[in-house]
Amino acid sequence: METFTFNTVELILLSAAGILFIIQLIYYFGLDNRIHAHNKAVRKEEVHFSRELPPLSVILCARNEAENLRKILPAILEQDYPQFEVIVINDASTDETEDILGMMEEKYPHLYHSFTPESARYISHKKLALTLGIKASKHDWLVFTETNCMPASNQWLKLMARNFTPQTQIVLGYSGYDRTKGWLHKRTAFDTLFQSLRYLGFALAGKPYMGIGRNLAYRKELFFQQKGFSKYLNLQRGEDDLFINQLATPSNTRVETDINATTRINPVYRYKEWKEEKISYMATARYYQGIQRYLLGFETFSRLLFYVSCIAGIASGVLNSHWLVAGIALLIWLLRFIMQIVVINQTAKEMGGNRKYYFSLPLFDLLQPIQSLNFKICRFFRGKGDFMRR
Repeated sequence: METFTFNTVELILLSAAGILFIIQLIYYFGLDNRIHAHNKAVRKEEVHFSRELPPLSVILCARNEAENLRKILPAILEQDYPQFEVIVINDASTDETEDILGMMEEKYPHLYHSFTPESARYISHKKLALTLGIKASKHDWLVFTETNCMPASNQWLKLMARNFTPQTQIVLGYSGYDRTKGWLHKRTAFDTLFQSLRYLGFALAGKPYMGIGRNLAYRKELFFQQKGFSKYLNLQRGEDDLFINQLATPSNTRVETDINATTRINPVYRYKEWKEEKISYMATARYYQGIQRYLLGFETFSRLLFYVSCIAGIASGVLNSHWLVAGIALLIWLLRFIMQIVVINQTAKEMGGNRKYYFSLPLFDLLQPIQSLNFKICRFFRGKGDFMRR
């Protein structure tokens, strides 16, 4: 009978692990599984789409992106869509960007390009370039992507546009990394997938709080009603996530999750570049409205406590030769691991990711909050000017 007798410490550890497992269960099936549930509803025709395909404008900013423009622009310009234009703003590029855009304009009459003035000072060049592109656009619906993002198919615009219902003003899309060799690529791919599960999951739950400019659409009138980016011109970033955070509501925001509507991001070859991007987003995240970021922070905190309680339970059981305690703690961890595999892998597959997460999943799962903490510490010790317009 001593096998089934637990001391106070063992009861506390197992109870904590059980409670934290339930919390994690709620997050995974209540939030992270939303994309899969939405795709299932679409297949059953439970989601209603617009039958109209209104004219639209695709807007990109380019700064020394000649090679990317050669590869990506044709995939955008040759979309299967009745009426659209593509506007590229050349942001003071010093490479062959201007020449490439000029040559492509001769082949594609619906391609237009302009440039940011060299004299522009004390304003984010990205915000200025986007503003110029929006003002130059002819159509009400604007679709945004970046020069390192390749549309997954020639149906990208059609699938985004099927969400342009009369009450819709914002459409959020998915962007992810293709499978590539290397440790850094695996980290960035998992981090991007996990971030998408969160912000798209909240939007599908009726609580949108941000968007990412790699795959995003909104109405032109919304931009001018908000007076553009005037509320945070002092920030270097915020043209996508912070802009959507201030305007998105349950009634005006939709999410497109079809695999053919995704954009695939070019691989990251330098850790420093990815780190700078993450830190920049963290610098604007503190200005978000709503409780979503606090709920996500609680998920991260509960995840770390879950690992601590499970590891402590297993260690206590082994050290005291109380194998039932170690077995229960291990079982709780295994149940969560199986839940993770099911939710993450099925969503990754549905969104075009070819990578399967099995044995690497616990490592990335534990590393993700640790690296986020590292980036936050880096942001804290940076000068304020690093995130201000210049």
